[in-house]
Amino acid sequence: MCIEKLKSSLRTVPDFPKEGILFWDVTTLFKDAGCLRELEDILYNLYKDKGITKVVGLESRGFVMGPALAIRLGAGFVMARKPGKLPAETISETYDKEYGHDTIEIHKDAIGQDDVVLIHDDLLATGGTVAAAARLVNAFHPAKVCINFIIEIEDLKGRALLPADVEVTSVIKV
Repeated sequence: MCIEKLKSSLRTVPDFPKEGILFWDVTTLFKDAGCLRELEDILYNLYKDKGITKVVGLESRGFVMGPALAIRLGAGFVMARKPGKLPAETISETYDKEYGHDTIEIHKDAIGQDDVVLIHDDLLATGGTVAAAARLVNAFHPAKVCINFIIEIEDLKGRALLPADVEVTSVIKV
């Protein structure tokens, strides 16, 4: 299997979550065992030699591949969630996205200064969510931060919002 096979397995959903948005749906990759395994292998090979100690998954589709990747890398998994979903004390970051405002939170004790952190999400569109996640992670002053996406919509130029000194990778570019 290759990137083109993964790309051809994606589904687009027009006018979701609101009119005018073309939603790139990764659930079609997740439901296919071959695609899921290929995706896990690709992600592992990208980061196996980077010293990753924590994978931060963004709610909610970052919770699918994030833990699987953390296990293969021998790293911990940290959830970046919407307000009120984490049980202990958190820090938060509010941001704008293409169809409104939102906030994400991480537990205050989730990341240390010696950690090498990989922020993972399913999709890079306009970049608001992951830029907020990067600000949140950087508040912990980790040793290094990398960012990864399954899909990147290049025309939306979401990378422009991301820190210039952070390695950013995308498995599939559309």
